[in-house]
Amino acid sequence: MTSRLTRRRAAALRDRGLRPLSRSLRAGGRAGHARRARRAATALAGALVLLTAAACGSSAGGPGGSGGPGGGPGRTTVTLALDWTPNTNYTGIYVAEAKGYFAAHGVTLKKVPYATTAPETLISHRQADFGFSYQAGVAYAQAAGQDVVSVFAPDQRGIYAIGVRANRADIATPRDLDGKTYAGFGTPDEQPELRYVIQHAGGRGTFKDVTLNTSAYDALYTGKADFSITASTWEAVEAKLAGEPLKLFAPTDYGFPDQYSTLIATSRAFLGAHADAARRFLAAASEGYAYAAAHPDEAADIVVARNPGVFSNPRLVHDSEAALVAGGFLRDASGQVGTQNPTIWARYGDFLFDHGLLVDGSGKKLAARPDWSAYYTDAYLPADRH
Repeated sequence: MTSRLTRRRAAALRDRGLRPLSRSLRAGGRAGHARRARRAATALAGALVLLTAAACGSSAGGPGGSGGPGGGPGRTTVTLALDWTPNTNYTGIYVAEAKGYFAAHGVTLKKVPYATTAPETLISHRQADFGFSYQAGVAYAQAAGQDVVSVFAPDQRGIYAIGVRANRADIATPRDLDGKTYAGFGTPDEQPELRYVIQHAGGRGTFKDVTLNTSAYDALYTGKADFSITASTWEAVEAKLAGEPLKLFAPTDYGFPDQYSTLIATSRAFLGAHADAARRFLAAASEGYAYAAAHPDEAADIVVARNPGVFSNPRLVHDSEAALVAGGFLRDASGQVGTQNPTIWARYGDFLFDHGLLVDGSGKKLAARPDWSAYYTDAYLPADRH
């Protein structure tokens, strides 16, 4: 099983007509939510969409051209593209299914398992109504001319951190990463982010970047690399359960802009044609994520039950949910779920733009700073927030 960081990178390379490297994932866990794939709309992307649509048997008759109006009288089928295997990013969706929230809002949910094409591409080409994404993914897609907009933030801030083995007494702050080996994923925003953090911790920002054919986390655990980027609410939890705890440095502690590591996106076309269906879907999802924030242990039970045989150690799911709640990832400052903050969009978006990471459909760097308010909207969230 490849890591989610690697999955994002592989999808981006495929969409640009390049050949990705393979990578396995230690202990079968989820490696993390990739924020780092540069994607441009190409003819190959369209071909991949058609292949994926044929493989998953999606139709072209209903909301977003993907689900059809079925599901019973007064019900609407809505498709949701997953961006990886089952994990706690999806908890609110699993809860909403199990608790009947989608049914109560007249929605029949059809989940599209991750295959080869990124959710952003499926959304833009009307092969999915909604899909899981992340802030850089939406930014890369929209900059390249794809019709993708974020409408819900399951995580209210970034879950990613720089990880080193806890027994590394020689690495006390990111400053100590100068001259060390980074187990990377070969995507464009890793080096600028790491340099920023190291420099703001008092270092020079010089390190050896190695993109590996084997798992970056395996290299970290076995001492072949000194540090990597890891999800504090999944890989770090998994490492602790395996008796190999990590020491974490949060980039935001060193002035790096926060970012949305998980988002649910759709298209402006879908919102324009099916605004009511969008509101009903997001109302149910909001109830699901609110339940998960209030009842993490019960929510973890639902995730495990709805995915029989997927998790070799259900404790990972429970501890991950607990970490999401304890870390304040699921609710904003006012206690609401799903909302998006203009400051987060602007600061991290500006980082991507200022480092030349946003390109148009022809691969040219954007010349003008984007209007970040066009990249997301909270307008379809329920009025009675949870």
